[in-house]
Amino acid sequence: MIDDYRGLAVFVAIVEAGSFSEAGRRLKLSTSVVSHHLSRLEAKMGVTLFFRSTRSMSLTPEGQAALGPARRMVAAGEEALDLLGDTSEEPVGSLKITMPAFGERTRLRQRLWEFSQRHPMVAISLHSSDKRDDLVKGGFDLAIRLGTLRDSSLKSRKIGTFRRVLVASPDYLATRAPIRTVEDLQDCEFVSIAMLPDTLTLWRQGQSATISTENTRLEVDTIGTAKSAVLAGLGVQHLPHDEVLDELASGALIQVLPDWSLPELGIYAVWPEIGPQKKLTRRLLDFLTEKPEA
Repeated sequence: MIDDYRGLAVFVAIVEAGSFSEAGRRLKLSTSVVSHHLSRLEAKMGVTLFFRSTRSMSLTPEGQAALGPARRMVAAGEEALDLLGDTSEEPVGSLKITMPAFGERTRLRQRLWEFSQRHPMVAISLHSSDKRDDLVKGGFDLAIRLGTLRDSSLKSRKIGTFRRVLVASPDYLATRAPIRTVEDLQDCEFVSIAMLPDTLTLWRQGQSATISTENTRLEVDTIGTAKSAVLAGLGVQHLPHDEVLDELASGALIQVLPDWSLPELGIYAVWPEIGPQKKLTRRLLDFLTEKPEA
C-alpha cells in the first residue's frame, strides 16, 4: 500500500511539473526513479495514465479520473505533516515565493527580509519576475501580484495597495508641444509594457477619461526596463510611485498631468487552490500584513 501511495504522489508531481525530469527535480529523485514509480503503479492498476511521445505528454481518460483523488491524497498528507511540524514556536520548513522584479526598496520586500532574519530555520526560494508564473507548475507556495486578479483558480488575500504616476523625461517633453489636457496626452508616444493593457484611465474631481496607449515604438517586458526607457526620453508611461521617487525629486522625471490621478491598484498574496495552505505560508502572510514595531 505504501508503494501505491508513493506512486500516486509521483503521478501528481509529474502532472503538476509537466515532465518527468522536472518532477524528479522537485522530488529530488532521478528521472529514471520517477519513471519506475509511475510504471510500477500503471502495471499494478492495469491502466495507462499518460499518453507519451518524444515531444508531448497528456493524461489518458484513466489518468484524468485518477488525478482529483490523487491530489486530495497528497494534500491530506501534506496537511498532516504540516500539523505535526507546527508543534514548536520556531517555524521550520521551506517556502517558494514569486513576486514582481521591481520594488527592491518597498516595505513588502523589506518585511520578507525581516521574516528570513527572524526565522533562520525557514528556507526561502524567491523568484523575481514581472511576468505571471504558473504557481502549480512552478511549485510555488505563494505569489505576490499587483493590479486586478484574473485567475479564479487561485485563493487570494489583499495585503496592500500601491500608487502609480504618469511620468516622462524633460528631454522627451522638450520635443513636443506642452501636455495640458488628456487630449494632448493621446498624441504622445508611450513606452509599452507587455503585461499591461493598451488603455489608460485617469481621474480628476470625480471625472474619468480613458485613452489609448497604442502609439508606441518600443515595447518592454519589465517595469525596470520601462523606467530606463522613459528616463532615456523614449516616451511616457505610468510607473509605481515608489519606483520613481528619487527621479521625481531630482527632476530626472516629471509627472505628466499632475492634476489627474490613476486609480490605486491592489497588492495581493495568492496561492494555489489544489491543497491546504501551509501554516508556514499563513505565518508569513500575517507577518507581511502586521504593522512593524515602532
